[in-house]
Amino acid sequence: MFVKDRMTPRPVTVAENIGVDKALQLMHAENVRRLPIVDKHGKMVGIVSELDLLKVSPSPATSLSIYEIPYLLSQIKMRDVMSQNVITVTEDTPLEEAARIMADNKIGGLPVVRDGNLVGIITETDLFKVFLELLGAREEAVRLTVDVPGEKGTFAKITGAIAEMGGNIMAMGAVKGEDPTRYMLTIRVVDVSQEELVSVVKDLGMKVLDQRYCELPACD
Repeated sequence: MFVKDRMTPRPVTVAENIGVDKALQLMHAENVRRLPIVDKHGKMVGIVSELDLLKVSPSPATSLSIYEIPYLLSQIKMRDVMSQNVITVTEDTPLEEAARIMADNKIGGLPVVRDGNLVGIITETDLFKVFLELLGAREEAVRLTVDVPGEKGTFAKITGAIAEMGGNIMAMGAVKGEDPTRYMLTIRVVDVSQEELVSVVKDLGMKVLDQRYCELPACD
């Protein structure tokens, strides 16, 4: 999957001369936490987050009146608070690369550009939704976490055995454990019982770390 498959196209934007008061109102109205800043040609020149705007807003303990605060905020423009060195991605950036960029740079969203023009935005929420789908979290299934060796063919043995017994794997993912030569493999399977799935995995000599049947919306 690529960024273009999950991004929000035509995101809400503002101009450089918009005040903090209007920008905050727009964020709340559109339920967004960041606003790309564009010029009159649609070129992105910066970005602001809700946190950026709150940092320049008066403290709740301020002595300013409710009439003075809006005026003060209106005088602070986007050009004064926006980040100009914006990290961006393109529509053809793989989703995992976008996730890596966000994690490495501790940011919650990435503008998507084409030839310098803003065409979308992808956020951590978009990636969380993909994560849920990849793990099959919206499907009722038997969920097993298994300790497996990192040897060639191990995953194939497990998937083959499950297929032979009539099981259908809805999702599968593996992460390395404390021992770098082993993996914690999590699988979600339908069309077999929890007992059958545990039995076939144990017959392969694998250690079951966790087993449960997941019903929507929770997994108990």
